[in-house]
Amino acid sequence: METFKAHLNKFITVSDDEFTSIFSFFQLVEVKKKENLMSEDDVCKFKYFVLKGCLRKFFINEKGVEQTTEFAIENWWLADNFAFEQREKTKFNIQAVEKATVMMIDCQSQELLLEKHPIMERYFRMIYQRAYSAAEKRIRYLYEMSKEEYYIHFSTLYPWFIQRIPQYLLASFLGFTPEYLSEIRAKLRS
Repeated sequence: METFKAHLNKFITVSDDEFTSIFSFFQLVEVKKKENLMSEDDVCKFKYFVLKGCLRKFFINEKGVEQTTEFAIENWWLADNFAFEQREKTKFNIQAVEKATVMMIDCQSQELLLEKHPIMERYFRMIYQRAYSAAEKRIRYLYEMSKEEYYIHFSTLYPWFIQRIPQYLLASFLGFTPEYLSEIRAKLRS
């Protein structure tokens, strides 16, 4: 609970009583490593906030290969936002990379939360703006950088991420094969 409160306080100010009320709109779940929270073709019912651990969002491409599109570690949100808002079936999977403790909220609870605590509108707006900006940067990097430059850039910005995420998942996120990522890492070490 304190993790989420500290996170909220970076964006908005809420009293202890307000926080207790805000927290009551969420469900708390423990997720095992490699457990799916959401699978392709499920109706997307929840948004997930990671208190502890790591989640990933991925789809399976036409060749049957998993393509990771996002990770979420402590204090990050993860969802198929479009499917959540539209209450539609998702084309993604959300899975625990590590054992995780996650808060989740459904669409109806989120609407009730926003009605009762309008300050949360500001919070979610700020979170969406950050996420959108990060997505824009990532798209630009994919177009402007070579694969090696992209890996160097990513590993410089997030060195702790490189240590934490299994290499095959990191390769999937960066758009590489695991073998190609190994070649890049070997080249950089020599």
